[in-house]
Amino acid sequence: MADALSNQSLSNLIGSIYDCALEPALWEKTLAEIRDALCCQTAGLQMTDLRHGRFLINRTVGIEPYWLEQQEKHVPEINARLAEHFASSPSLDAPHVVSLHVPQAYIESSPYFQHCVKPGGIVDLMTYLLMQTPARIAGFGFGRSERQGIFTAREIALSGLLLPHVRRAVTISNVIDVRTIEHARMAEALDTLRCAVVLTDGRGAILHANGAAERMLGDRGLVHGAGGVLAAKAPAAAAELSAAIALAAQDETGIGKTGLAIRLTDGAMPPVFAHVMPLTGSDLRTRLKPSAAAAVFISATPDEQDAAAATALAFGLTPAETRVLASLLAGRTLAETAAALDIAASTAKTHLDHIFWKTGVTRQADLMRLGTGLVPPTRSKM
Repeated sequence: MADALSNQSLSNLIGSIYDCALEPALWEKTLAEIRDALCCQTAGLQMTDLRHGRFLINRTVGIEPYWLEQQEKHVPEINARLAEHFASSPSLDAPHVVSLHVPQAYIESSPYFQHCVKPGGIVDLMTYLLMQTPARIAGFGFGRSERQGIFTAREIALSGLLLPHVRRAVTISNVIDVRTIEHARMAEALDTLRCAVVLTDGRGAILHANGAAERMLGDRGLVHGAGGVLAAKAPAAAAELSAAIALAAQDETGIGKTGLAIRLTDGAMPPVFAHVMPLTGSDLRTRLKPSAAAAVFISATPDEQDAAAATALAFGLTPAETRVLASLLAGRTLAETAAALDIAASTAKTHLDHIFWKTGVTRQADLMRLGTGLVPPTRSKM
């Protein structure tokens, strides 16, 4: 597993990953460190804004400019192959590894492998999906040369240890808007962010809240600050939030998935997530507030259109079925949905039956939970 890394080396590496959430320019250095720990030739991380067709994060190490240009020519094939794999994968935490998941016959007939991968000296590729929503997709991956050989259980296990930390860093960059932090240090931008941010000590005592967080705390809705300690209203969320803050204060390497996406709302409401990031592992994060142990980032409420679109992508819903689901997620009854969409009640019922069949649920309440559970920022808890 991580037998080639000392506990201190692993801790330092995870600390570097979290620094990237606040200063994305550090990704090249951190990717190089991860690449070396995994004994790879190349490493890369991308976050794409699907609605505007642009990279929000695009960092690579170990790939010559010529081969980056060649790779761009094969993006449609790469994306189609990865989309097919992750759509059928039982877990989004499992990587796509060419030597394990791509048949030799495909490799021999693939323009990408024959004109880009093999000539570039790469014999194996490993890719993780970090985030997939209607607005964003993010992933990171690695390549190995002939000298390094194909990926083994050791590299897969070690990269799996790093995965939740990379996913947390990328998710937080997305929540706070990476375009903002690309141009200003987080410490300077904290109070101008639209998302709520709360800095706490190890027991959850509130040390600082930006404007959005102060308004949220004042409303005493999803979170509150009774006795000066940050807590979630929902019992399950309160327990996970407290545990994540405690872990952040004790050992950032052990926080894992805890606090990665804490759902603050119940199943009947559009989801709002809290994300806990350790602050004690580096000078960069400590500068936010030296006495703080954790930063809690709370995402904005997504709309029903994004929720329906995410579900449609996952289960292959038709446009008509997606419109019915979006209406139901907005809180309308099936009869109200039929009226709002100007369709017959029987047609709305048929669409709902098709949605049930495709998603594998049998009750409308379960469909609401499923739909909201697939909303950004991540699907890592599925």
